[in-house]
Amino acid sequence: MNLTGQLIKELGYKPAAWWKSAIGEGQGRDFADEAAVRAFLDEYDVKPLPMRESTDAPPFNINLEPETAEEKANLESVSRHMYEIMRLPTVVAGAIMPDACPAGGQLGTIPVGGVIAAKESIFPSMHSADICCSMAASIFPKESDPIAILDAGMKLSHFGAGGRPHSVDMQPSADLLQAFADNRFLSMTTDAAIKHFGTQGDGNHFFYVGRLRSDDRIVLVTHHGSRKPGALLYKAGMDVAQRLCKKIAPDVPTHLAWIPSETEEGETYWLALQLIRQWTKKNHFAIHDAVAKYLNLKVKYRFWNEHNFVFRRDDGLFYHGKGATPAWRWFAPDSSGLTLIPMNMAEPILITRGLDNPKGLGFAPHGAGRNLSRSGFVRQNAGRTVTDMIAEQAPGIDVRYFNGFPDISELPGAYKNAATVTRQIEDFGLAEIVDRIDPIGNIMAGDAPWRKS
Repeated sequence: MNLTGQLIKELGYKPAAWWKSAIGEGQGRDFADEAAVRAFLDEYDVKPLPMRESTDAPPFNINLEPETAEEKANLESVSRHMYEIMRLPTVVAGAIMPDACPAGGQLGTIPVGGVIAAKESIFPSMHSADICCSMAASIFPKESDPIAILDAGMKLSHFGAGGRPHSVDMQPSADLLQAFADNRFLSMTTDAAIKHFGTQGDGNHFFYVGRLRSDDRIVLVTHHGSRKPGALLYKAGMDVAQRLCKKIAPDVPTHLAWIPSETEEGETYWLALQLIRQWTKKNHFAIHDAVAKYLNLKVKYRFWNEHNFVFRRDDGLFYHGKGATPAWRWFAPDSSGLTLIPMNMAEPILITRGLDNPKGLGFAPHGAGRNLSRSGFVRQNAGRTVTDMIAEQAPGIDVRYFNGFPDISELPGAYKNAATVTRQIEDFGLAEIVDRIDPIGNIMAGDAPWRKS
């Protein structure tokens, strides 16, 4: 049986653009019977996937107990977004962490502290432009000078927009750059991958120096994502996701578009995510190594973990953690079994071991989260001086801003109560706290200079 347009019509298929591709691929094939033809054509005649009705959407797990009016309002806002996400046709499970807070105004924007499991689909919006935002720790001898490490951070790294003025001293490997060049989603990022290597971004990203509570050793912790290369990858991923979803799920809002994982685009994008993960890990430890070399320090131990990424578990589902820390053993081949959960610049960073709690879909929070937006916190503290706020909220901490403009929206008071979040990590059984890194000093980018004008 030969495949022709007339045969397709006789089988009851409505005229569509896919006919041409199907006939082209089917020419020369000898189909045994009508059933074989239909099986072939059904691969082309994709039925649009609709949004679920709210009553048909799977539930999501809430690992958060609000204790104040602000926390209750925050949970209501987070839940509105999660209810919309759960209506997506490929989503099968969801959860929110104790640090959950909204991350955007468009309904269905995954909140910080949100976890979504999906079948055969990767959602670029659920890792956002800050792909692989992550934590890295290097442990130095307890005799190391923490203030000298902070000074070295100000000298050797870079915060804020753009790259470093000199990139010859810190560069990604030639092999990694070649892998970027060979990937259609990353080929346009190689220049940025060089210029932004050794940099740390802005916002809540930091260079933190503290002391390990268990044995007094000094620890350097950095927090940042994949910088401009990751932002470019995110944009390219969103463009492809929106193009593909116009065909397979035209009713789905464009900001919730996904890339089908089993397609060529999906496989290439998945590889791109793994490459951007490598770049980000190397970027963290390039900064740590530069500091160690500059001060002639010996690194005793180091580990890292991402908290803004997509993971594939043994069940085949894609787990999207937006500001959520993986908390199961060997979540990645290079996992140490330990993860880092920061709270704020004046509180200890938690060192945890995952408990793979099903109610959290195997995740833990990535930090403290916020009950108020940055601008809301600034308005709430209008008229107060930065000096007074730092003295009140971070007493005894060496607080530094790389660009010289203090950013009060990153002070401890802008975040949820650290003790409450820590207690809920334990109450909900999300992770085991095995040690703490007590704060000594912290560097952040500071407020954006353009806002000062």
